[in-house]
Amino acid sequence: MDRTKQALFNILMDDVRDSRWLDLFGGTGAVGIEALSRGATSCTFLDIAPAAIKVIEQNLRATGVAPKAKVIRQDAMRYVSSRPNAQYDFVYVAPPQYQGLWSRVLAALDENIGWLTDDSTVIVQIDPTEFLTLELKNFEMADQRKYGRTMLCFYDVKTRTIEST
Repeated sequence: MDRTKQALFNILMDDVRDSRWLDLFGGTGAVGIEALSRGATSCTFLDIAPAAIKVIEQNLRATGVAPKAKVIRQDAMRYVSSRPNAQYDFVYVAPPQYQGLWSRVLAALDENIGWLTDDSTVIVQIDPTEFLTLELKNFEMADQRKYGRTMLCFYDVKTRTIEST
């Protein structure tokens, strides 16, 4: 995980500064906390497990970035399927493996694009054996990288074309 996290932030580099993050399936909060430590303005962490929420909150306090964070105990699918109340520059999706959750969350975001800006990126972390090509109307795959048994897939919001009348 550390190697993958380091690779992720090496790819994103300066784009992290002043960005807003949504860390779905927060776990320990490692990715969102790293984003905050690299200059992200905010991060909303979601997880459904009470133990994970407790660990995220402890890690936020220990790293001193808690003032820039919001922690929500809620199902990720329910959250991204609900009416958007914020917009994020980066959405990080690293669900439990082998349950197909990543593709369902990405499809829900594709239907509920209001969570994202025109320049947003959704980053999916999965086992490479889970990958499948999705038909998405609002996203296009911009990059894909493998690190051992971990794959990072980067989906950018498609450029919206305004038709003239």
